[in-house]
Amino acid sequence: MATLICGSLAYDNIMTFQGRFREHILPEQVHILNVSFLVPTMRREFGGCAGNIAYSLNLLGGDARIMGTIGAIDGQLYLDRFKNLGLRTDHVRVVPDTYTAQAMITTDLDNNQIAAFHPGAMMQSHLNHADQAEDITLAIVAPDGYEGMVQHTEKLAAAGVPFVFDPGQGLPLFSGDALKRAIELATYVAVNDYEANLVSNKTGWSLDEIARRVQALVVTRGEHGARIHYDGKCEDIPAVPASKVVDPTGCGDAFRGGLLYGIERGLDWATTGRLASLMGSLKIEQAGPQNYAPTAQEIDQQFKQAFGYSLR
Repeated sequence: MATLICGSLAYDNIMTFQGRFREHILPEQVHILNVSFLVPTMRREFGGCAGNIAYSLNLLGGDARIMGTIGAIDGQLYLDRFKNLGLRTDHVRVVPDTYTAQAMITTDLDNNQIAAFHPGAMMQSHLNHADQAEDITLAIVAPDGYEGMVQHTEKLAAAGVPFVFDPGQGLPLFSGDALKRAIELATYVAVNDYEANLVSNKTGWSLDEIARRVQALVVTRGEHGARIHYDGKCEDIPAVPASKVVDPTGCGDAFRGGLLYGIERGLDWATTGRLASLMGSLKIEQAGPQNYAPTAQEIDQQFKQAFGYSLR
């Protein structure tokens, strides 16, 4: 049971400014803004939705097949990581003369952020063809280059592969009609509560109307857990309290890894949602999207501790 993870691959460059932006930006002078911040600490994290989701699914013992694009200039580091994790790279395309997508994020002492994003190789995601992946029984179309996302939904549907449509940060790129088309092709839809409202506004469909068009609509709600709409019912999924809250980056992707595992294994929606919730909680306890590393046995133990019954 292999799952194709279509989405972005990126490096997250995270820097800390030991001051406050507001003390260096004069409101009356923003028309000639020219500022520079010394950032004595910096870390580079492996990120991107496809990488993060595959990492989560791999921790659970799922067979994650990544479909994404990286740049030839700096992508070898990510390829080496996939090899070390035992993740296959058959469908990871290396784009010549290009950088891998990069986020540059600077945070000040008030937790304000200034960020820049260079899409790089991500803009060539349409060069991959989801229908050419072999032995795939499930897929997810996560945020990526717009053309690639649209193409993947069409090709997966034509190939008869059930898939999760997860528009996420790519939502602003979709028109209402494009969203309607993707939802009608999808088997499942996964969004957070803000995105759910945005999808509803863009399509003119209520959440009930969206849910009727797919087998399940999954809406994550942060510290309030999640809701899964299916078969005319709504399953409320509780959040799993984290022992410490360190970094929410990648929590939604960790959740989706658990979601895919549950669908892969034919678990009921209550159990699938609870496993996904646990994966998000485990992630938030560590900095960076791919630095939590519980074993499958530890995940099982924490699931039973949180919910009172065994996962498998």
